[in-house]
Amino acid sequence: MKQEVALRVLGKLMGWDEARATREFSWLQLMAGFKYDDYQDYMAGARFIESLADWLQQFALADREAAYSFVRSQLIYFSAAEIQHLIDLVYPTLVERTLIGAIADQCHVPAYTVWTSPKAAEMYSQFLRKCLFFGLSDGARVDVFRRANVGRISNEQVVLATEINDAKWDGLLKDLRKSAKDDSARFKFVFLLDDFVGTGTTLLRKEENGWAGRLPKFWSQISKKLATHFDTDLQVIVHHYVATEKATKRIDEKVRLAQEEHKDTGWIPGLQLRYGIVLPDSICVSHQSGSAFFDIVERYYDHSIYNDHFKLSGVDHAKLGFGGLGLPLIMEHNTPNNAVSLLWAESDGSQGHSMRPLFRRRQRHS
Repeated sequence: MKQEVALRVLGKLMGWDEARATREFSWLQLMAGFKYDDYQDYMAGARFIESLADWLQQFALADREAAYSFVRSQLIYFSAAEIQHLIDLVYPTLVERTLIGAIADQCHVPAYTVWTSPKAAEMYSQFLRKCLFFGLSDGARVDVFRRANVGRISNEQVVLATEINDAKWDGLLKDLRKSAKDDSARFKFVFLLDDFVGTGTTLLRKEENGWAGRLPKFWSQISKKLATHFDTDLQVIVHHYVATEKATKRIDEKVRLAQEEHKDTGWIPGLQLRYGIVLPDSICVSHQSGSAFFDIVERYYDHSIYNDHFKLSGVDHAKLGFGGLGLPLIMEHNTPNNAVSLLWAESDGSQGHSMRPLFRRRQRHS
């Protein structure tokens, strides 16, 4: 009943005739049930259609059609099932291929012949146990990854966070040696998992005092253990389930600069960057995109949402989200701050328009 009321309100807000309302209601109910109602940060008691009606009310009647059309045709929403699928793909498309490639190099055989050799198959089991998996953030859902790989990867190989104490490091190594029945065994592969990268700033950035971000923080932890816990040919693989095209280019360049600066001392051996899905730049809302929604983004903005974290990107406003990316992107557990701010921002209008969120964001940065 509540949804039916929300649909009637929505129809009046948009000024739809009966035929248009019938078509749109059918689509809205389908998408709400299939995807959008699963978003984790709606207000209590509200779901997608109620939130959409409330969101559209902030716009003048002349702007509502462009705003609705943006949601209808440009919004990209990763549901829980889709994220689960991307996590499920990590083992066969990343872990297995990485290990097979390493075995092929060591045995000097083509990768496609690895499974024909009993020796290579035995090496695969050994290499798999020498893997460690870390979550770079809570969005990595390493608990889901662990459950998806029960029977292949042991619980002792999956670590929820990259910052762990010496006792934990020693416990991981002890478990490896016990399982491998080899008192000299060390880890050979480290996989760093995360859900999304938009600009790459959180992962790696240059600041006045040097390099900062999740990757340098991890390196400060692992570098102390290289001689005792890891093989000399260690490989570190950073994998994001979803990435933007812009982020992949920026990260490559930053990694190159960081490695160049540390060429005398060494910096993250065997570092590789991998992605599940790369979203092209063409999806972004911008002046160049010609989207009617861009004009709405410009006008319905409150600069009070801009804070010190946004300053890190070098962009002097938050209209298009962090780094000015303008992503039309929602993930079911939270909205990235790289998304267009009109989708997630909530403000009092003290420095512009009073903003209402369609998908309320849980802030990780202040």
